[in-house]
Amino acid sequence: MYFDRQAIKTKSPFCKSILGRSLQFCNICCSVFPIKHLLKQITASIFIETKTNFNMEQQNQNPDAGLFGLSIDTTGRQHLTEAARWARFLAIVGFVFIALVAIVLIAGGSYFVNMFGRVNQYNEVGTGFTTGVTIGIIIYYLCVALLVFFAYLFLYRFAVNMKMALQGNNQELLNRSFQNLKILYRYWGILTIIGLIFFGLAFVIGILGRASM
Repeated sequence: MYFDRQAIKTKSPFCKSILGRSLQFCNICCSVFPIKHLLKQITASIFIETKTNFNMEQQNQNPDAGLFGLSIDTTGRQHLTEAARWARFLAIVGFVFIALVAIVLIAGGSYFVNMFGRVNQYNEVGTGFTTGVTIGIIIYYLCVALLVFFAYLFLYRFAVNMKMALQGNNQELLNRSFQNLKILYRYWGILTIIGLIFFGLAFVIGILGRASM
């Protein structure tokens, strides 16, 4: 964009000088700062800002579209796939271990009951006491195995649902997988709190018993 000096006609030399210098300044400004390029930049910046505000409004209107714009990319998918694979392995090993412990407890418990019965066959009080203690120990460890079984069950459900969700791009299975993971951590948290309470009670009772002696 340039201004033509010949297009402006004036008779005054002073006016010619002023207008000439003004036109020269305008031409220099136009050459240094291209008006068209500046207008394009302004238009682009306005369009980008408007589009960004529109996207933010859509995200605010639909909070389920994403958590702070987070999504599962390729790297996250690989991490979750590997985590599900190891979780499934640990769950299966846990199931096998619990089954072996239950078999050993039942078989070993019956063996010890029969052994104590033969040893104390002439002492009915001793036989009853040892049998009761043995059965109590068996029931205790079976309850512990049952509690651990549920923990491995939630871990296995997390692994299976996560694997199917990633393979089929299923959001419902993904949510179910994370739900089982949440239940697993909450389950262990509750058991930890109960264990700490019993430990504290045993500690207090021990101190009180020692003080009373």
